[in-house]
Amino acid sequence: MGSSDTMAAMPARRRFSLAPAVPLVVAAALVTSCTAHTAAAPLPSRPASPTAVRSVTQPSPPPSVASSNPAAPAPMSSAPAAPSSPSTSPLPPPPTGPLRLVKTIIGHLDPKSVAASGTGLFFAQNMMYLHTINVYDRNYKLLKIIPDTVRLADFGYPQYQGNYKGAPVEAAFTPDGSSAYVSNYSMYGAAPFTREGADVCKPADHYPNSFVYRVNTKTLSIDQAIEVGAVPKYVAVTPNGKYLLVSNWCSYTESVIDTATGKAVQQVPVGAYPRGVAVDPSSNTAYIAVMGSTRIAVLDLRTFELSWITGVGSAPRHLVISPDGRWLYATINGDGVVDKIDLSTRKVVRRVATGRAPRSMAISPDGGYLYVVNYMSNTMSKLRASDMRIIQTVATEKDPIGITYDNATHHVWVACYSGALMVFSDNA
Repeated sequence: MGSSDTMAAMPARRRFSLAPAVPLVVAAALVTSCTAHTAAAPLPSRPASPTAVRSVTQPSPPPSVASSNPAAPAPMSSAPAAPSSPSTSPLPPPPTGPLRLVKTIIGHLDPKSVAASGTGLFFAQNMMYLHTINVYDRNYKLLKIIPDTVRLADFGYPQYQGNYKGAPVEAAFTPDGSSAYVSNYSMYGAAPFTREGADVCKPADHYPNSFVYRVNTKTLSIDQAIEVGAVPKYVAVTPNGKYLLVSNWCSYTESVIDTATGKAVQQVPVGAYPRGVAVDPSSNTAYIAVMGSTRIAVLDLRTFELSWITGVGSAPRHLVISPDGRWLYATINGDGVVDKIDLSTRKVVRRVATGRAPRSMAISPDGGYLYVVNYMSNTMSKLRASDMRIIQTVATEKDPIGITYDNATHHVWVACYSGALMVFSDNA
């Protein structure tokens, strides 16, 4: 089940044993760094209407945040540290910075992720729990709930007759914002899509392949389906728009899709549980977090040769890259930290502890700040990228899992698996 990218299942669903292919130290970190996702636990005063928006006051920080030292900076090092021993800062200070909660959206939501188009749209992916994608505008208005049901035969797959449901996980937009690509954890319908994927898996399990949908952002309708690997999770479009990259969790591969044809040009084996992807500004190199390991894959998009950044910590999950392509930032889910990596040396030069199980991350357009959701701490942290100092930590609704930054409004949108989207104003 796709509850939290690690080894947990929803109530009434089966639990999973450890995959033999995962090193025990990494597997243990994955297990201990997550909790089971409960299906849309009701929030206070949740309305019965399909979607509601409420203005709320800033949540009080949890005790673990409020008790930390607000004056303690992230320690600096005079030279890049070895990957095994980067400098580590203390837990975050209380929220004293500019982040301010302005809206909480609830109703028909169980969001695994949220993504900003850059043109004023926000896609929230509701997995198999609701089988939908919610689309909002910058005024927090629900524009459409897109069902994930498709006729695959209509998209060039005549072997799959009838209707099939998906399970939207993540979304990525084309550079011009005209389309969004949405991954589906599994497909549901007639054979071969009668066997749901799992969070503990290996290629030998032979889970069925799944699909990525392309959504037209003008019509808000699905206009293409692309077959990829088993349990696709993260998706990314290269800055030049040429390729779509898809991390296939159970196939242990990265699909490289030609966006002009909708066909895979490469299936690159990368190891257990590929997840986050970041592409450099030149569109020549992709970085892939391999969550069942302690390393990041480096994929040359011209030759499709693979190399590695090693020793980053247990269970790297999400990646973002600085606008100049010099720095790579990684959430290290198993260690509860965020790494700053110098791409010229491929070394971790700084590390900061943000909270328990840091998951997704966003970066401001100038590269000056990072925004990290801490799944098990129920917080979101803002970091200054230059020295990795935590500027502010704010409380969120339960289980913050996804995050995105809207450049035009300087708003940070947070997807909470407990059934909410939170919007913070950032005036930095």
